[in-house]
Amino acid sequence: METNHSGVDSAGAGRLSLVGVAGTLALVALSGLAYVSGIWKVLVISWVAFAAMAIGTVLGARAEATAPYKLVWGYGVASGAMITSAAMFLLPQAIGIGGQAGAPQFGGIGVALGIVAGYSAHTIGHRLTHLDVSLDLTAAQIAAHALSAGAIIGLVYGSMPSLGLVLGLAIVSHKGPAGYAAMRRLRRAGKPASALLLPAAGVGITAIPAALLPVPDVPALNAVIFGFAAGVFLHVAMDFLPNCEAGSEIDEVCSLHEGSHDLLDQLRTHAVGSTALGAAAVVVGWLVVS
Repeated sequence: METNHSGVDSAGAGRLSLVGVAGTLALVALSGLAYVSGIWKVLVISWVAFAAMAIGTVLGARAEATAPYKLVWGYGVASGAMITSAAMFLLPQAIGIGGQAGAPQFGGIGVALGIVAGYSAHTIGHRLTHLDVSLDLTAAQIAAHALSAGAIIGLVYGSMPSLGLVLGLAIVSHKGPAGYAAMRRLRRAGKPASALLLPAAGVGITAIPAALLPVPDVPALNAVIFGFAAGVFLHVAMDFLPNCEAGSEIDEVCSLHEGSHDLLDQLRTHAVGSTALGAAAVVVGWLVVS
């Protein structure tokens, strides 16, 4: 195995992911279906998500593999953007639609289901890391999130086509920093950047077919759908929150530098600042386009 000075498997990093290429081709094919069906908003959201994660992946691949500050900022901005997007655009819809059904609690039920489902998928996925399988598990977990998120976005716009484009764009606003953070993780493991093509295309792969499904105009059901979306995004956002504690991934990167304990203490401030910046970016973006 050929490694560079940072301990990265450079030979593995140069491989091409056939699954990623297949995912991109699937998105292209489904885009034709979206064009013919006239679901423009979902089509735009799908490709913005793809482009954002692709750009983040390229930046992550070029970044120094042992730079802990960039790793913290990548995770922090992503988590802050996701938390704010869910709180601003999904939770109000879930509670409001639940109120139309006579019980705002329907939205709360969806949130709880989404968080529990996200936690369950994450925990079971972690167990798979102990098995000898040929799948790239890091990319597979990220792809699973993208595919589920796309299905939710498609259902949301399919049930309420009058929703503005801003909602969907805000939901996928985390794709850029998420791609950066994910690529940093894959690069340290010697995995190819093309492994993230499937997560990048995942939103559109499931969003377009889901948007074409007939969804009953039932307020209680729609409230649960919006709540579930918010719950899933909140879980993933909390998983992205920079963990600057001993034994964490960031601690492992810090251990490659001198004075790692002091460096870890300094990074806690950067973790808070990056998360706040990601949250503020979504708010400012909403104020500009609304």
